[in-house]
Amino acid sequence: MAGGKSTPKKDKALKVSNGQTVKTGQILLNRLNTYKAGLNVKGLDILFALCPGKIYFTRKKTSHGKVRTFINIAPIPQKPPK
Repeated sequence: MAGGKSTPKKDKALKVSNGQTVKTGQILLNRLNTYKAGLNVKGLDILFALCPGKIYFTRKKTSHGKVRTFINIAPIPQKPPK
């Protein structure tokens, strides 16, 4: 690091909350492994939205007995073009 100082990165965080609306391609989570991708969400290290909609969280137990939290998106119905 420049000047011999090291500062922790501040971009590791959850970027959205429950019930918040998101756009397609919006980043939901950056470099946290406590959450996993659910419905309409993709990515491993950085999770992003595949469609516009509202955020909701679910918790499921794995086959090994560990509880995981998934980030999901409930899609908003698209209006037909006139």
